[in-house]
Amino acid sequence: MRKFPATLSFLLLVAAIYWGFHTSMPVYQEDSSTAASAFSTDRALKHVKKLSQEPHAVGFPGHKKVQDYIVSELEKMGLQTSLQTDYAVGDWGNMSKPENIIARIKGTENGKALLLLSHYDSHPHSALGASDAGSGVATILEGLRAFLSEKQKPKNDIIILFTDGEELGLNGADLFVNRHEWAKDVGLVLNFEARGSGGPSYTFIETNRGNQHLIREFIKANPKYPMANSLYYSIYKMLPNDTDLTVFREDRDIQGFNFAFIDDHFDYHTAQDAYERLDKKTLAHQGSYLAPLLEHFSQTDLSQLQSPNDYVYFNMPLFGVVSYPFDWIWPMFLLAILSFIGLLIYGFRKGALTLKGVFAGFVPLLLSVITNGLVGYFSWPALKWAYPEYKDMLHGFTYNGYAYIFAFACLAIAICFGIYHKFKKLTTADLLVAPLVLWLIICGLMAQYLPGASFFTIPVFALLAASYVGINQKAPDVLPLLFLSLPALWLYTPLVKGFPVGLGLKMLVGCTLLVTLTFFLLLPLFARYRHKKKWAYLALLVFIGAMAYAHIHSGFNTENGKPSSLVYILDTDSQTAQWASYDQVPITWNQTFLGEGNNSIEKLNQHTIGSKYNTVFTRSTNAPLKTIEGPNIETLKDTLIGNDRKLILCVTPQRHVNRLDVFTKTTNLKKVKVNQLELSPFYLNQRKSTKLVTHYITDDAYTELEITIPKDSVLELTFYEASNDLLTHPLFEVPERPENSIPMPFVLNDAIITTKTIKFE
Repeated sequence: MRKFPATLSFLLLVAAIYWGFHTSMPVYQEDSSTAASAFSTDRALKHVKKLSQEPHAVGFPGHKKVQDYIVSELEKMGLQTSLQTDYAVGDWGNMSKPENIIARIKGTENGKALLLLSHYDSHPHSALGASDAGSGVATILEGLRAFLSEKQKPKNDIIILFTDGEELGLNGADLFVNRHEWAKDVGLVLNFEARGSGGPSYTFIETNRGNQHLIREFIKANPKYPMANSLYYSIYKMLPNDTDLTVFREDRDIQGFNFAFIDDHFDYHTAQDAYERLDKKTLAHQGSYLAPLLEHFSQTDLSQLQSPNDYVYFNMPLFGVVSYPFDWIWPMFLLAILSFIGLLIYGFRKGALTLKGVFAGFVPLLLSVITNGLVGYFSWPALKWAYPEYKDMLHGFTYNGYAYIFAFACLAIAICFGIYHKFKKLTTADLLVAPLVLWLIICGLMAQYLPGASFFTIPVFALLAASYVGINQKAPDVLPLLFLSLPALWLYTPLVKGFPVGLGLKMLVGCTLLVTLTFFLLLPLFARYRHKKKWAYLALLVFIGAMAYAHIHSGFNTENGKPSSLVYILDTDSQTAQWASYDQVPITWNQTFLGEGNNSIEKLNQHTIGSKYNTVFTRSTNAPLKTIEGPNIETLKDTLIGNDRKLILCVTPQRHVNRLDVFTKTTNLKKVKVNQLELSPFYLNQRKSTKLVTHYITDDAYTELEITIPKDSVLELTFYEASNDLLTHPLFEVPERPENSIPMPFVLNDAIITTKTIKFE
């Protein structure tokens, strides 16, 4: 390293990482005056601003305003729009009455249609929906405007669908896919979504078969900033996260592309999902997908996209999207194995490898993996212990989360350098055998169980090449080693950041382990650093600095509010009332009502009110009794038919409400219908909680329940009826939250709830 200082080589590695991130998405520039035929981020931003003035979930006042705005913008383009509305109930037992906005551009041929998809409802009750999914609606509106300005006729029909009720259970997509005549015409879907408010937009393919033709056409369309790899979708399929596109794939075997961004995950479904917080570069990235894909797929035969063959694919700077067939996975792995065996034989014959040195090389590797694995695994529990208020950020990703990712990545590097410093007497050639063995094991497991990640073999070939160089040269040129480090840097550093952002800081263990594994791939270079101990201390110093920065920014302020919650629950059976909260660490605002919160919460939590993370109440206390009317529950029919008992109930609100949750511990339900829609038998049989159904109510509509049970069964139903008006109801004097707090997302919050239990024997 004398001719090429270690510091310079490390700076070049950092520069390569920065360049990889920098080139992954567009740079925002003001473009309001750009050509009419081009996608303009500024013009799209105007739509986002209009769409995110207030919460607009199904049944909320802002909903109609957003709907009217979208319809008017489509009509300005000369498109004829229609609304599709009816009750729908998805696979989650959530029912609503969505109102889909639909339009169609007629093509010159009669092939399959291209469908542009996003949803326009926000999450109840406080989310402004700028990113999720105002950004998707705005991208499509601006992309369509630019496309139509060219006055070119597409070959394929283009259907525009802005679904409703997506946040409640994909209800609008279910309504369109299963009950609209145009659904049978769709050949491909482009869906625009968000799970945060910034960062690059990732491409996820949804298909029931192979992805070969989809990848081929995606590459032909040539989007400028593709962020796509087959690992993303492999992981996505394992998570309990569905989008509207999932309904198209599952119910009609229609495939498509999801485009979604996940950075700044802490804004997801919150009152902070506002126009001002949407990253302009991110919106430009969404537009950079739509423009070329709309142009390409509006002219492509969409009936020829299905394929039995799968492709591994990944993106890399300079190369764009690289793909190859699944059929290559095992031959490539076998080639790597044979190359490794050949390398071992060559190294031992040449005298560059020693048996003792090779076995000794496994010691620092295992120490690094175990140490960093333990550090990553216990980091998030330790942070929650040190900062209990983090527990109230249900996303699992804090406002200073990026500082923690950077800090623990640096700590992992420090540990690796520190451990390998202790083994500096081992030759580089001997040290590299253990990483090759470990990575070959990983690649074999991926090939067998997660083939979408089989591109992990690519950096292994680079490590094999670097090892060959190390065997032949005692002091190899650094530049080739730097070049051979690029595949590992460009493939894995986005994952180091992406896993904790997308899955929460509980995945800091993924961060530390990935950094460790990447360190092994860079070992041909790092092993030649003469002062590893100093590099360990430097990385440790940066870790301390990053943790200090995170500590300084661990609090909450007007820009980054602490989630808080408060509900009023009236038990109409016992005529008692309670204040309740989900907060682990209450703030002064709700502590005023909760006091010490000494009441038992077991009864409240016997029926978990539906939430994304099954969050339960943490504290409650007695509350004054208020005159709140519960629903009118009328038995319309109670009859025996053979060995079955059929009950029909009508639940009618006596006040303005937003939702009705129905719970039962009865497990032998034979059939359940809600407003004439039958709940799927699979859902009834696989229920993991006492929830039966949730009706997100529009215009204070009634709920009709038809329940069939064995005639000798006992049925007990508990009804939770809720309105999100606790802070504005005239019977209560609950002040507005302080500016450094926001309503806790994912839970029934700021609500007045009445409960009633009825037993049918």
